[in-house]
Amino acid sequence: MTTPIWDPGQYLRHAGHRARPFADLLARVPAPPTRAPRIADLGCGPGNVTVLLTERWPAAHVTGYDNSPEMLDKAHTQHEGPTAGGGRLDFAHADVRTWAPEEPYDLIVSNATLQWVPGHADRFADWIAGLGPGGTFAFQVPDNIDAPLHALMRELAGTPRWKSRLADILRRTDSVHTPGAYLDRLARLGCATDVWQTTYYHVLEGADPVLDWVKGTGLRPALTALADDPEARDAFLAEYRDLLRQAYPSAPYGTVMPFRRLFAVAVKEA
Repeated sequence: MTTPIWDPGQYLRHAGHRARPFADLLARVPAPPTRAPRIADLGCGPGNVTVLLTERWPAAHVTGYDNSPEMLDKAHTQHEGPTAGGGRLDFAHADVRTWAPEEPYDLIVSNATLQWVPGHADRFADWIAGLGPGGTFAFQVPDNIDAPLHALMRELAGTPRWKSRLADILRRTDSVHTPGAYLDRLARLGCATDVWQTTYYHVLEGADPVLDWVKGTGLRPALTALADDPEARDAFLAEYRDLLRQAYPSAPYGTVMPFRRLFAVAVKEA
């Protein structure tokens, strides 16, 4: 897969909708075993949801990890520093494919990142080993690779005009496992595990809002691959836009985009 170049501004255009699943995930995370917990956020992006960790646990030392220079620059500039509760929020470069805890953590969390990491379930053992007793590993991932916004993108990328440049760079259909597979993997690692799915019905506003949404996330590999050919990029976007308009028709109150997500909370034995 092409390593995407991320655009924090585009990603944050739908920040409210994107933050809600993380808040829902945190609502199911139990209190850490220490008053001033050590927390890692894997794939922190621009840091706007990492801040929610410091609001929930004001005395925590939270580190957000990401491999995108663009995202980290935004996070450093907007959010890094001491917190009102005596804790600290900082950010560091790391690749989730290889990152391993160098100190005990009370909470390792990941928000809408692991779908980009092939073999991510194989990393669970290392991450849980890096938790202190009673620590928690929690994540949420988009679980909608079969939804029209992804299916249409793959179909278009596989057409003769685009196949040579795009067909092999988009997210694989097996990039997220089933809820049962995650539960089994985490439970076998000795964790009390809670796994669930939620479908959000986002009401988006503006012109072609589904395209605008996916330009900040799932479309990034295609936009990166076509970055040196603006004419081709615009042609691909126009074709994809027309398909999305049919799949997600607008209504007087906005455009409804159903979006299923998968959540998991695994608590290590105390």
